Amino acid sequence: MSPPDPSPSAVHARDPRTARVVDFYESLSPRSLRRLPTVYAEDARFIDPFNDVTGHADIQQVFEHMFVSVEAPRFEVLHSITEGRECFLLWNFRFRSRPGAPETRIHGGSHLRFAVDGRVVWHRDHWDPARELYENLPVLGWVLRRLRRHLRAVR
Repeated sequence: MSPPDPSPSAVHARDPRTARVVDFYESLSPRSLRRLPTVYAEDARFIDPFNDVTGHADIQQVFEHMFVSVEAPRFEVLHSITEGRECFLLWNFRFRSRPGAPETRIHGGSHLRFAVDGRVVWHRDHWDPARELYENLPVLGWVLRRLRRHLRAVR
């Protein structure tokens, strides 16, 4: 079951560090990548299901790759929780695999840790590539869906 679409009040972050991150992601574009150093510390580590990189140049390369790999990528932050230096964002990432293709939505979350100066020093994305991407592929998707049904505890 898909989570509900966000209500406008659900994404307003009271913490200025979190608000800066949310604004960065929701307005992300090739041009806005120049703001990356205001959001991430120099030695920040970024981890997602495909990447584990450290530093501005490598984090920027992850985003540049996204912009050349998919059409019209955009993030929608659904909810945020910040406590001390820790933050968790619940989000949807929407894109098209090619022009004219149907929109794909990946639902996930990010665990962030802020440095003393308020920039992100550690970022780990959590989402399931098998369910969100691979199950939509013709042959591999059939195999993964069948395997998931076989391993399911409740049928």
